[in-house]
Amino acid sequence: MKVAWRVWLEKDGEHLLGKGGAEILSAIKEYGSISKAAEKLGMSYRYVWNYLKRMEEVLGTKVVDARRGGAKGGRAELTEFGERVLRQYRRIEKYIEDVGRDYDSFWEAIGLKISARNKIEGVVRKIEVDGIAAKVEIEVSQPCVIKAVITKEAAEELELREGEKVYAVIKATEVMVARE
Repeated sequence: MKVAWRVWLEKDGEHLLGKGGAEILSAIKEYGSISKAAEKLGMSYRYVWNYLKRMEEVLGTKVVDARRGGAKGGRAELTEFGERVLRQYRRIEKYIEDVGRDYDSFWEAIGLKISARNKIEGVVRKIEVDGIAAKVEIEVSQPCVIKAVITKEAAEELELREGEKVYAVIKATEVMVARE
């Protein structure tokens, strides 16, 4: 038996980004051009352009900053928001792939429930990045501060900022950091 899935992001019930859209954004990021991205993906320029336009309409903001060509050709790059959407999609996709590799873990993950006993709301007080790790200090309403060591990548993906509310999720062997 094999676990199979399709991942896509929606906003207000409208399709926003799936595997093909993530490939489009990645190709634009890599080649710096909508036409080159379309060519490399074997898609028409019109299809890619319409996909981006629909995505931006659903989001209400730009995901690609495109400049028309000329003698030197045009260029396109993901906006900061476009980068964030792609990063979020890739993070979710990777998580599902990781879970899907281990059949037993898959069932544990989809059946996972977090009780109030091991989820504590707090405020990020300090973030120290050291190489690939980030130490996150969380002040909770109970009289204590929880310190967690997470990867720098995780801290960036969670877009942690000092002073914002987060949750310390406590397992028997570790403390994780989560956002709503």
